[in-house]
Amino acid sequence: MTTETTSHYDHLEQMSIHELLVNINTEDKTVPLAVERSIPQIEALVTELVKRMKQGGRLIYIGAGTSGRLGVVDASECPPTYGVPHDLVIGLMAGGDGAIRKAVEFAEDDAEQAWKDIAPYQPDEHDTVIGIAASGRTPYVIGGLQEARKAGLLTGCIVCNEGSAVAQSAEFPVEVVVGPEFVTGSTRMKAGTAQKLVLNMISTSVMIQLGRVKGNKMVDMQLTNIKLQDRAAKMVMSELGVGREEAESLLNQFGNVRGAINGYKK
Repeated sequence: MTTETTSHYDHLEQMSIHELLVNINTEDKTVPLAVERSIPQIEALVTELVKRMKQGGRLIYIGAGTSGRLGVVDASECPPTYGVPHDLVIGLMAGGDGAIRKAVEFAEDDAEQAWKDIAPYQPDEHDTVIGIAASGRTPYVIGGLQEARKAGLLTGCIVCNEGSAVAQSAEFPVEVVVGPEFVTGSTRMKAGTAQKLVLNMISTSVMIQLGRVKGNKMVDMQLTNIKLQDRAAKMVMSELGVGREEAESLLNQFGNVRGAINGYKK
């Protein structure tokens, strides 16, 4: 597995701070290129995923450790960003929500637990499960994908090694091979960055396909702080050609940018 192979660098403890930062950055620059090579796989997964979600399906991420946390982050950002229900994109990780902050030992080694975690959501054939595992060998993810596939759900994955057990368990694998980490085996670095980039691509393109963006604006975002309220007011002002006072009044009346634009009457 390339994620476990020895770093291109040695004697890290002897490097200056400048050398450490430059060398880490040098390695990080290779990640977008690795993601670029995987775009055909990402496109195939997103194409099928959108079909399911347009039929009422949900997107469920499963993972462990850094991979699981990245899935939880991506899922948790969809409701405030795009105004979708909290159960449309679901992030589950080995060890439960407590593992988001503190590692739960051996939780990722239970091949049966992921499907148990998914079951309360009453999954059906319109739903999609994407397993996230840098190594591609995490039992929690493998078991979850295998059970999801048996139940007729669409399955995909994001891994950073080729030919892994996780990829073999998914119908639409995405394999982003980033090579050795700067610190040998520390997959929270390049592998984690690659997974974050792919997750951004998946959820953003899905939300656009579901009509949650107008032009290039997040017209369904939740107005949960002053910064977002200000952004929303500027969107309405630009779209409708009205002043700030009227824009804010429309937002108060309709609750979001889309509603303000659609409900506006001259």
